[in-house]
Amino acid sequence: MTGTDDGSPVDGRRLDPDIHPAPVPPAGVPGEPDPPIAPARLGTGTFTIEGRAAPGLFVVGWLATILGIAVLIVGYASPRSVAASILVVVAFTLLSIGLVVGAGGQAIERRARGAAYAGPSPYLLFLASVVVSSFLGSLIGLFARILGVDATSIGVTILVLAVIQLTYLALTRLLVVDTGALTWTEMGFRPIGRAAFGEVGFGLAFAIPMIAVTVIVSGIAFSFFPETPESPLPATGTTIGLLLNLLGGAVLVPIGEETMFRGVTTTAWARVYGPTRAIIQGGLFFAIVHVLQVGGTDLAEAAGLAIVAFVTRIPIALALGTVFLRRRSIWASMGLHAGFNGILLILAEVAIRSGLGN
Repeated sequence: MTGTDDGSPVDGRRLDPDIHPAPVPPAGVPGEPDPPIAPARLGTGTFTIEGRAAPGLFVVGWLATILGIAVLIVGYASPRSVAASILVVVAFTLLSIGLVVGAGGQAIERRARGAAYAGPSPYLLFLASVVVSSFLGSLIGLFARILGVDATSIGVTILVLAVIQLTYLALTRLLVVDTGALTWTEMGFRPIGRAAFGEVGFGLAFAIPMIAVTVIVSGIAFSFFPETPESPLPATGTTIGLLLNLLGGAVLVPIGEETMFRGVTTTAWARVYGPTRAIIQGGLFFAIVHVLQVGGTDLAEAAGLAIVAFVTRIPIALALGTVFLRRRSIWASMGLHAGFNGILLILAEVAIRSGLGN
């Protein structure tokens, strides 16, 4: 029985591969170069500059980050003093440089590989945003104390909140748009007009139903963990306080967070993993981020508060991702986010004025 070149007999039956192994194709044609080999994936944690598209950015990013962490440890371990404060500022400066440069280098590496999403990892982009905004926020707090202003006042809190959202926007522009990873249009930003306002209204329509779902989930979670996380913008009992809270929670936060978590994160992961995983993974990321600063008097209380805060944010997190991808519009998710936060802030204000919040 005569076989073909690939080891198959001419009558359609296959030969036993252990007895008649298939011939191994030659490595290349004599006199001609071997076919190109796909470049290895060089991630941020692969410590080599060989084969990198941006070796200088990789080195600077890691050196500045490592030095920043070391200086930060020394600064926080030192007794409270002017020198310790200066060390913390220097540390945040180094960390900001290291993470931003590292994120830019990662975008260049991914673009060189032809990745589906050729921008910095959403995790790295968020971390860089946190460090930069923390640095700027610490400067605001320092100047407030120098001027004799209460650094914990509602005005300073809203100012710091505005800086955080502006940092999200600025680093998105620098590391995502300017590197060519995504355009503003691809992130759902359409021209502001009647259509945009219609999308905002579409999102707003889901705010009350999502609050109802959240209340149910919160009640279930509370039955297992009787803890109530404190709002980052607690009710003040004053009209000016309510207006400032609405400015921060229903205007500034939706703009910045939707740009970061839906515009960049969900869009990027939808390209790489598909829409379903992007919504779920993006929602979990969003929920986890919102419990990072949750604390308590002891470990058990802190764990309970973190679990309740995480679980109760899952419904709105998934809803925001779904609305964003279904409508292909950042205005829709901003509308839902603004309505959700705004209504809760108003309800908290009504509760404290009626004595229910005491």
